[in-house]
Amino acid sequence: MNEAEPSGRIEIRVRYSECDPMGVAHHTAYPVWFEMGRTELLRAATGLRYRDLEAQGFFLAVVKLDVRYKRPARYDDVLGLETTMTGSGRAKLEHAYELFRDGVLLATGSTTLVCLDSGGRPRPLPDGL
Repeated sequence: MNEAEPSGRIEIRVRYSECDPMGVAHHTAYPVWFEMGRTELLRAATGLRYRDLEAQGFFLAVVKLDVRYKRPARYDDVLGLETTMTGSGRAKLEHAYELFRDGVLLATGSTTLVCLDSGGRPRPLPDGL
């Protein structure tokens, strides 16, 4: 990881509602966890909350999502999610994710977000982001 790339780690406990009848975390939980990682990284790196951005008319929409599932997460597992901002442009942010349980890599992912105005049109990211 490049020292200039903001990164953060959060802990997640797999909830019952996120699992199938066999106790395996459903594939749809992973993008939600990634969003949690992005939200906390934003807060830690800038002091801003997503809702602060939205109140200022900046909306971040996911336009690309990639998830690679390597091993299953299970009900009540405690997971560590590493989120790294890997790139940015005038109106976009890119993140990478690594999800671990006890040091074992369970999944990787990436997202691209674009900044939109309240009408859904692209707009430049706010200063400091």
